[in-house]
Amino acid sequence: MAKSELKDVTIADLQWVYRELVPDTPNHKPPVVMLHGLVSQSYSWREVMPPLADKGFRCIAPDWIGHGSSSKPDKREFAYDPDTFAKVLSAYLEALELDRISLVVQGFLGVTGLLYAAQNPDKIEKLIILNSPLPPDAKVPLKIGMMGWPLLGQIMTQDPLLVDRTLEGGGPYEVALDDLDVYRRPFLKSSDVGRSLMWTIQAMNLPQLIEQIAQGFTNWSRPTLVAWGTSDPWLSADTAQAFAKGLTDGEYLELAQVGHYAQEDWADKVSEAIITFLRKKEL
Repeated sequence: MAKSELKDVTIADLQWVYRELVPDTPNHKPPVVMLHGLVSQSYSWREVMPPLADKGFRCIAPDWIGHGSSSKPDKREFAYDPDTFAKVLSAYLEALELDRISLVVQGFLGVTGLLYAAQNPDKIEKLIILNSPLPPDAKVPLKIGMMGWPLLGQIMTQDPLLVDRTLEGGGPYEVALDDLDVYRRPFLKSSDVGRSLMWTIQAMNLPQLIEQIAQGFTNWSRPTLVAWGTSDPWLSADTAQAFAKGLTDGEYLELAQVGHYAQEDWADKVSEAIITFLRKKEL
């Protein structure tokens, strides 16, 4: 099975590192862009991308600015709030000449992709939402919120073991040591990634973001799959199901025995759900 290739592109002094997997036999459908959540990186999509490529889908997964191997600017140069993330995501997709995509979002950072989608519905072929905060009442769990607290957050986000506690705390499984080594690497390499994580959480303002998403999706009509790991201790499956039901063309799918970081917990279930949805003909 083919593996993704690491690439990079610099846009307005910000370097994006991303994974791309180009299929041997393209199906001529729009590329699939996958956005990771907090304390994660594009590596989380490593086992989801190959099955999609086998079905002809070009797959792209960036490390968000401030995360993984991408640039980690000072907060005086980059606001780290959802609107800024949506803005630089737009610039990134434009630089890669991705005029129309299917978008996959996951987690408390990936959810920024919903803000982008609401602002650019003409650029979205299909939308897949995995365990992300959704209207009307999602809240930041204490374990994550503490990373943004003064003093305590500075200490927590400089500890590489934060990765273990968060990735494994979001679901029912242990993450393999070799994989944890990859997730920890940015934290061991520089203190910048910890500071960027703290600034991201401090600037998140989840209630405002949720309201923006609720307003932006009032008239949303693009086909949307809400695929939900039901072992997520932080976000409600009932809320996810209600959100999907409220969409013009929404579909809800339960992923049993899968936690918050669905693509890390059970990549086969996630890739199968995405492939089935992307290959489904629109009504």
